[in-house]
Amino acid sequence: MDFKKNPKAEFKDIRKMDKSEAKAEIEALRDGIEYHNFLYYVKNRPQISDSLYDKLFRRLQKLEKSFPQFQSDTSPTRKVGARPVDKLKKLEHTVPMLSLNAALNYEEVLEFERFIHKNLGSEKIGYVVEPKFDGLSVEVVYRNGTFIRGSTRGDGRVGEDISENLKTIRPLILRLQRQGEEEVPAFLSLRGEVFLPKKAFHKMNKERVQAGEDPFANPRNAAAGIMRQLDSKKVADKPMNIIYYEILQIEGKGFSSHWEELQQLPRWGLKTDSHNSRISSSGEIKKYWEKLSDRRDDLEYEIDGIVIKLDDLEARSRLGPRQRSLRWALAWKFPPKQEETRLVDIVVQVGRTGMLTPVALLEPVDVGGVNISRATLHNVDEVRKKDVRKGDKVRVARAGDVIPEVVERIKERGKKRKESFSMPKKCPVCGSRVFKEGAYYFCPAGLSCQAQLVGHILHFASRDAMNIEGLGENVARQLVVRGLVEGLADLYHLSKKDLEDLEGFAEKSARNLYQAIQGAKNARLDRFLYALGIRHIGQHVARILAQEFRTLKGLCQASREDLENIREIGPEIARSTLRFFEEEDNIRSLERLLDSGLEIERMPEPEKARPLEGKTFVFTGKLEGFSRKEAKYMVEDRGARATSRVSSETDFLVVGENPGSKLDEARNSDVKILGEKEFDRMIKDAGDSTL
Repeated sequence: MDFKKNPKAEFKDIRKMDKSEAKAEIEALRDGIEYHNFLYYVKNRPQISDSLYDKLFRRLQKLEKSFPQFQSDTSPTRKVGARPVDKLKKLEHTVPMLSLNAALNYEEVLEFERFIHKNLGSEKIGYVVEPKFDGLSVEVVYRNGTFIRGSTRGDGRVGEDISENLKTIRPLILRLQRQGEEEVPAFLSLRGEVFLPKKAFHKMNKERVQAGEDPFANPRNAAAGIMRQLDSKKVADKPMNIIYYEILQIEGKGFSSHWEELQQLPRWGLKTDSHNSRISSSGEIKKYWEKLSDRRDDLEYEIDGIVIKLDDLEARSRLGPRQRSLRWALAWKFPPKQEETRLVDIVVQVGRTGMLTPVALLEPVDVGGVNISRATLHNVDEVRKKDVRKGDKVRVARAGDVIPEVVERIKERGKKRKESFSMPKKCPVCGSRVFKEGAYYFCPAGLSCQAQLVGHILHFASRDAMNIEGLGENVARQLVVRGLVEGLADLYHLSKKDLEDLEGFAEKSARNLYQAIQGAKNARLDRFLYALGIRHIGQHVARILAQEFRTLKGLCQASREDLENIREIGPEIARSTLRFFEEEDNIRSLERLLDSGLEIERMPEPEKARPLEGKTFVFTGKLEGFSRKEAKYMVEDRGARATSRVSSETDFLVVGENPGSKLDEARNSDVKILGEKEFDRMIKDAGDSTL
């Protein structure tokens, strides 16, 4: 039975197989799958289709499940991940994983070469030059040909145990390949680089941006974050890759040169890089650096320079190491990409309010010392104005030294450009038909749109809304990603066990959050309206609507005319309110919330006159007796309005400690200025707060 040459997916019924037949087929499948992994990942010349490979893999999974006595830690099926660990253990490296001194110019490379000749004499010196990968440096260890452990570089002597995560990487073989009668080494420790290929990085960032998450800054950060996951199943579905470039320690076989080592590694099934080269002079080093510098954007992985290594292993041992770096190797770094980069894609991000924003995904670029992989494009009109398209070369800046944005397209003569960007007609996340409001597009699905859900949960749980303490962004995202919360009502159906299973939670913290959620089942109508996150309905407008309609049902049944007849409710707020309550998914979400035991308190009839009706207040500086928010509520409860800017409509400016420019604006506009004591007296004269 051979699954290497011309394998067929014709199998005997597992129920009719005996143990010996199953064992033989399991071993043959493992050999065949590892062989095709080797051809695909190391040799880059696959011989079978993806569909046939998948059939072989699934057959092996079924056999191992039916005959558990033949399961093995080195089986290719172990690449789907193991049980989560509580934390990453520390592992001491077999030999120190030292760093490299870095050169930033050719003169420093010549100085390195002079150092080598000075210490080794006039003998002929040979070098190996390799790409300097910008990923996660790791140690991988095999004993008698079997993978036993792997770890991050850490401080060079002790790293983090990421063995289970490494097992999920397809190009990392769990058993070394044997070539004929050749024996595999009794012990082999390797240094390699785990990385996320550029295409996978951009695809992952596209998905993160569309879901409202922050993208990874660069592939290196992505690889480091992924490989340090406590749950290897979360690593198994990521297309991580690994390349080996150094033997740290070996028993059972010897080499005289580094180049011989690099030629041997693929014979054992270990992937090396095709750009490695053996040279003999600094002039050739320079040509190699220039060649890779020109080609770096076309490579499947990120590199930030080249590595120059002495080839002769015996000469290396004579030079020996420094305390933290190698004497016989040097990194020659490329200058960082600055300001100019490639626009990889334009994706549409859906925010908490449903706004659709075009975002540029970029080849990572250094701007002012910050690594940037995305930039805002504001809206579709801005995209058209700048005429930027997928694949264009662009100039990037940080607006106000903070927010990255695409400044302009850099014209490239003779380069064929992609089609112009246009906004989608449907929400890229939930499929709802989008609508346009001014220069912006919106998804109307609200509470039922997955991309808006994390933001809605955070807003719903905020202090001024339902006030659910302990429900922060990390928790909200875990609840959504794990499928525990698909709508706001699901919060009230979470069990303590659901919360205990979240990362970072123990019994006590889970109990506290559970009680906080269950304790947030009563809300005054204005706080509930604000909690729903309806576009244009902030705290002030929510209070106005609640006071006018007094019940949720009353607001749901309101017409456009009813809404626009209310002071301070204009056409835009009326449209947004009606659109929310006309959306069937939103109505279903509200019904589910009420069915979950949520009770909305009816707003009481106004008991007092509104003595400050029609007046407008602005506040500046720090107030001693109450917070800015409390002061705002006080005037609103008495019929007045609180705004943030001084204008011709402002009646009073309330001044606290260290006032800003609003004080000068008020004086120039003849606005009446009140100190805190005067304001306090005015509030008391107008009646006690209803809060």
